[in-house]
Amino acid sequence: MQLPLLPDIVVLFCLSIGVLLVCHRVRLPAIVGFLITGVLCGPSALGLVSAVHEVELMAEIGVVLLMFTIGMELSGDELSRLRKPVFIGGTAQVGLTVAVFAGIALLHGQTLSEGILFGFLAALSSTAIVLSLLQQRAQTESPQGRIALSVLIFQDIAIVPMMLAIPLLAGTITADAKSLALSVGRTVAVLGGLVLLARYVVPPLMERVVRTRSRELLLLTTLGLCLAVALLTSSMGLSLSLGAFLAGLLLAESEYSLSVIEGVLPFRDVFTSLFFISVGMLLDVGFLFDNLGAVLAVAAALVVLKAAIATPAILLLGYPLRTCIIAALALAQIGEFSFVLARSGLEHGLLGKDSYQLFLAASIITMTLTPGLLAVAPRFARFVSTLLKSRETFDEAHGAALHDHLIVVGFGVGGKHLARVAREAGIAYTILEMNPDTVARYHGKEPIHHGDATHPLVLEHLGVRQARILAVVISDPAAVRGVTAAARALNPALHIVVRTRFLGEVTALRDLGANEVVPEEFETSIEVFSRVLTHYLVPRQTIDGFIDRIRAENYDMLRSHDLPGSTLAALEGGLPGVAVEAYTVEAGASIAGRTLLESDLRQRHGVTVVAIRRGETTLASPDGSMALLPGDVAYVFGEPTALHDAAALFSKATGDAPFAERVPSSVSETAA
Repeated sequence: MQLPLLPDIVVLFCLSIGVLLVCHRVRLPAIVGFLITGVLCGPSALGLVSAVHEVELMAEIGVVLLMFTIGMELSGDELSRLRKPVFIGGTAQVGLTVAVFAGIALLHGQTLSEGILFGFLAALSSTAIVLSLLQQRAQTESPQGRIALSVLIFQDIAIVPMMLAIPLLAGTITADAKSLALSVGRTVAVLGGLVLLARYVVPPLMERVVRTRSRELLLLTTLGLCLAVALLTSSMGLSLSLGAFLAGLLLAESEYSLSVIEGVLPFRDVFTSLFFISVGMLLDVGFLFDNLGAVLAVAAALVVLKAAIATPAILLLGYPLRTCIIAALALAQIGEFSFVLARSGLEHGLLGKDSYQLFLAASIITMTLTPGLLAVAPRFARFVSTLLKSRETFDEAHGAALHDHLIVVGFGVGGKHLARVAREAGIAYTILEMNPDTVARYHGKEPIHHGDATHPLVLEHLGVRQARILAVVISDPAAVRGVTAAARALNPALHIVVRTRFLGEVTALRDLGANEVVPEEFETSIEVFSRVLTHYLVPRQTIDGFIDRIRAENYDMLRSHDLPGSTLAALEGGLPGVAVEAYTVEAGASIAGRTLLESDLRQRHGVTVVAIRRGETTLASPDGSMALLPGDVAYVFGEPTALHDAAALFSKATGDAPFAERVPSSVSETAA
């Protein structure tokens, strides 16, 4: 039996594996790898794929599934929580970008319709790349992370009207009153039908499907709903993508949405990868080399203009300039859905072939630059804000009136608890927070001020020279380092207490001047094994004594660079009911190549990797960005049952039993 498409799929997947491995090594996003794969196997390069049209048809399924998952992720609760940055910051960013690029196009002799299309293409950023990089850098909960997420949510919402507008801009759909009335009527009919489905059909259907406990039935039901709604909208003259988006919204509020999206994600990832490969196949390599200067110039202009436009749009939210610049640089690449719009524009005659090739090549370059832009963004933002003498507005006499007080940087959960305790203990304190909404909410109730604590001038106005203690409880690692260094330079006698996420950041923060560093990662692990031991009725004094000993030793029991066997033995001996196992990460294991943050061992399996031995080197207290590579020996701490369940993660995918070496009490320091 011959399958004409199968050889092409095999070529695409095999080439993708090699390209993605290289991209992972040089820290490029997977999307860039898929685009490069498409360029290499496309007709203008190696010409390895003959069934280009069939690949494009499969890629369309990827677009449908991508829109479906976007709809599912836009729940009402998420939109309500971020409504101000989504609808103010997002509207300003998209609106200003479309206006500026449309104006530039008009100045270069393009029509208004073409200019608006160029604005659409430039306004979108890559949700996949930005969120992936923010997660890797543990910045999703930082101010710039929340801003970027909010703007990306609005862009995802704006995709739908943009796609509907392209045929209208191209003139392929007439704009007379009759056609507009029919279009509105069809849309209302579809939306009305979906509301009825969401209220009366989908909930009982999903409940009955879930009760069967059949993953296959749940997956088929989900895909069936997605494709059926997409087909319905297509038959009504609307787009497949719009239907998929509406189907996602239909299921977003369901209590079974997490199970639904979990089953769809693998299919989405496979078919979406084919979409990006198909986009890369459309790139004319000859055009790229013949017009390399123009491509680089357009790529540079896109990055600079997008960042320059996004910065004032985000400033409308009231955040400091430094935060706005970092968020703007994170959004400075072209998004994956711009390729969908560009292809639609090409099909409707709004975009010429040369313009399409120029945009495609420049967009790939902007995506490739994103990791580097995020890496330099904090330093560049600090330089610009200092150069412009950015300062925050608050009562300048406040700092002078305080003495021997506490400064709390950040007013999240940790900051609120600290302020409450200080108030009840009669300690004078002041609060610095960057979120303008939080400042407005608590103004008059707390001594709270709006400002960026990385600026020495801001700290001086809060009386840092007269303060006794500075507590830094914010989620932005770069800002934590900046605040610590600035405060130490202003007041050598200040006692600085810093919260951080990972043990690996403790030494760097102490070097910058922090007196005490509290790592969430380690304190969480202490709380976990404390509760485990309490459940086993281990005496409270024994538990407290061991915790105090760990802290008194400055976390050396889990941070020692050599991680001696005696330390592991002490860890086991002092904690009946828990153990340490050494697992070899086998090639093909599900955990191989994943970072500790991605594997999420603590949350999913109740175990903690306390060290990794790689060759002759022991990597103690690995942070969340550390990847487990084949051949590594991972020292894992937890309950025996949890360790047993987690052991399969370290073995190869065939299900062979993993090598688990029990760490004996007599392990020598050199052996560890």
